[in-house]
Formats: sequence, C-alpha cells, structure tokens
Amino acid sequence: MHRWTDPADTPDDLRPCVVTLGNFDGVHLGHKAVLNALLQAGSERGLPSVAVTFAPHPVAVLHPERAPELVAPGSLRDDLLATTGIDGLLVLAFTETFARLTPEAFVEEIFVKALQARAVVVGEDTRFGVRNSGNVDTLRALGVQHGFEVIALADVGDGQRWSSSGIRTALAAGDVATAATILGRPHRVVGTVVHGHHRGRELGYPTANLSADAQGLVPTEGVYAGWLTRLDLAPDAPDRTLPAAVSIGTNPTFDTLDRRTVEAYVLDRTDLDLYDERVMVEFVAHIRPTLRFESIEELCAAMAKDVDRCREILARIVPS
Repeated sequence: MHRWTDPADTPDDLRPCVVTLGNFDGVHLGHKAVLNALLQAGSERGLPSVAVTFAPHPVAVLHPERAPELVAPGSLRDDLLATTGIDGLLVLAFTETFARLTPEAFVEEIFVKALQARAVVVGEDTRFGVRNSGNVDTLRALGVQHGFEVIALADVGDGQRWSSSGIRTALAAGDVATAATILGRPHRVVGTVVHGHHRGRELGYPTANLSADAQGLVPTEGVYAGWLTRLDLAPDAPDRTLPAAVSIGTNPTFDTLDRRTVEAYVLDRTDLDLYDERVMVEFVAHIRPTLRFESIEELCAAMAKDVDRCREILARIVPS
C-alpha cells in the first residue's frame, strides 16, 4: 500500500481510481465492509483502490475538549488499513483551514483533481465539508457534475451499528470480547518493550513492559488473556506469537504511584529477552479486575490462578 500526505503527490499509477473516505479508527467490521466494497468496485472497473483519511482526528481540531482517545491512532491505523488490500492511502492534514472547505471544494480538489475518482464508496451516514454540510445526496449531485459514480452502503452488523465509540465503551469496561466482535479481531496495543521494576521476574513471572508511547487504546485495569507478537521477527519465525497473561494497572499491592502500565507475561517462558523489541499485545478475554493484596504470598497465589486461567482459555484459540 502506498501512503502519502500531499494530494499533489498522488502517484500516476493510482489515478484514475475508486475512492472511499473516513476516519477508520480501529478499522472495524463496518469499515471493512466499506473497504471490501471499494475493492470490489475497483476490480470491476480495473482501477486501483484509494482510501482518504485525516490526521489528526477532526474532532481533536474542531472540539478538542470532546476529542476521543483513538482505538488505533496514527501508524497503527495505517498499518491496519494496509492489511485490507487497498492500493493507496491519502492522509490529509486536518486543520482549521481545511475544515472550512465546502463540500464542493473538497470534492473538486481531492476526488476530482488529485485522484481522478471514477467511483466513490461511502457509508450512508457519511458527512463531509464545512460543518459536515455535505452528505450522500450532495456527493451524488457532485458525481453527476464531475463524472463519478457514488456507491452508498447501509450500516452492517447483526442488528447493530459497528462503531469506534462502541469499541471505546467496551474497552472502558474491560469487555475485550465485545470489542473483538466489533473489530472482527482482538483489540491490540503496539509498543516497545522497556525495563520496569523487575518485580515480575522476582516473583517468577517475568513480564514484557510496554513503553509509555505504545499505540492503541489501553483497556481498563485488570488481568487479561492474550497474545504477544514479536513484530521484529519474520512472520513464520518460531516464537513470534506467544500466549500471554496481560496485566494493566499501577501495581497497588506495592503502593506505587506509577503510571498505568501494560505488562505481558509469556506463559511458561522465563528464557525470553524481549527488551527493545517492538511487540503487539492482543486482548482475548478479561480474567479479573486489578486487586490490592495484603501480602506477596496472596499476590503470587492469585497470579498462579490467573496464569492457569489464561492457559485454559488460549489453548482453545488459534491466534489471529
């Protein structure tokens, strides 16, 4: 997938094309339905497929006090989009000036001039242009004027609307199973393994601590069953994706004032040196909330039960 940020730099081999537009936060099943329709439209017309998105999220510019914490920000979103099979991703800088473009100016500058769109695939609720004044009807009228077809899709989902806000709500409750249902895969956080307090190693459960700049919305505090994938290894390398017990919290048993951390213990492995590796942690099931224990012995007993439960859950699942 080719990624670029200046419409004037659109590669010649990606135009004319078929286009879609959206924030694509999380790249959930609703997004994938639109992207699959985009790929089909491109295949039927013999044209490349291009997604247009924004950075930062428009709400972060227009209403920063209401800006959501993103499910999959920045490069994490872009990497997820790359897995869908689209040919190109145009990431537009969303600024206050850009936000003042009328729907007509946006379509003419981006879809017509830069991309030479022959078809535009969107959801029925798509809004664009200044104050979200453009909708699908606006797009259809502009399509007649500029010579592109508009393909509008109804919402998908078993009687519900897949949404990024639904994912956020689920993760805030620790309900990673519901988040996975909306996403069509386990939710993930990606970061670099850094040194922590080494308490896990001292207790017999060495953990990979993710860096503070890890990407991806962190679920609520608790213990989770999940997978740890070592992204620096080849896809077919041994020990690339490993079962893990994942802890999110501030270590209340030790009365620390640490920031909330993501720590993953690879089940039954004490031989791994993961420091400085880039890893992906995926959340499969919630085991229990974070608790404060009165002694190290109580903590160790709880950790042993957590590991047993994670082992039991993950033994029945093939990693994605």
